[in-house]
Amino acid sequence: MLRQRVITALLLAPFALLVILWVPHTITMAVFALLVLAGAWEWAAFPGWVAAPARAGYVAFLGAIIAAMWLTGAGDVRLDIVMTTSVIWWLVALLWIMFLPTQVNRTAAAVAGFLVLVPAWLALVRLHSLAPGLVLFLVLLVVAADVGAYFAGRTFGRHKLAPRVSPGKTWEGVGGGLVAAALMAAIGVLWFDVSARPFLIVCGITVLASIVGDLTESLFKRHAGLKDSGTLLPGHGGVLDRVDSVTAAAPIFVIGLERMGLFS
Repeated sequence: MLRQRVITALLLAPFALLVILWVPHTITMAVFALLVLAGAWEWAAFPGWVAAPARAGYVAFLGAIIAAMWLTGAGDVRLDIVMTTSVIWWLVALLWIMFLPTQVNRTAAAVAGFLVLVPAWLALVRLHSLAPGLVLFLVLLVVAADVGAYFAGRTFGRHKLAPRVSPGKTWEGVGGGLVAAALMAAIGVLWFDVSARPFLIVCGITVLASIVGDLTESLFKRHAGLKDSGTLLPGHGGVLDRVDSVTAAAPIFVIGLERMGLFS
């Protein structure tokens, strides 16, 4: 499984670099939108909509929201509203995971998809408009946390993080992920030539949010009786299985950078 994951990641890496760093912003926006719509197709299974017409309707509705934002421009006011809503949602998701992980219904699962995917698209677009390198760094930060958590969890994992949501994740894995992410964040300080303390704080909170994003998808997958959200990416599962951490990390990263005055 690990070998297959690595091979898939290596094959996708050149395309990801091309989209993030070397094509016009509009094309990058479009690719991000396609990824979000692919995620919406997979998310539609969480409320139990397995038939293609129902899934297509869900994707079309979410796509219409993104199109409206795109056509009217992602202004600062709209960005603030959506990002604030996203923060509130992820706090609710954390409480949900902690206290009511088995309480899921179709309506909640359907609404959650919009709260996860739409802000993620807008945040990634905003990051890319600030500096394409910020999107690449965010991806590397989340990947570093994932890799650190994977190996620390396998080596030292004893204490379950959220056994009713994702039995394989441990507190030791969280610690390993934070250590790996801290190293990546230190590189980011030099990369963007920013103040170390606020940037490291933002990165730490971003990584914690990414864990909530991962667990949230796991919560809905368990409710739907799914191991993976899809089969598009060998070794990884579906699109959501690969970007679930980023969906939570991106809005938090944007807000943190702008509130700390690191980018504007």
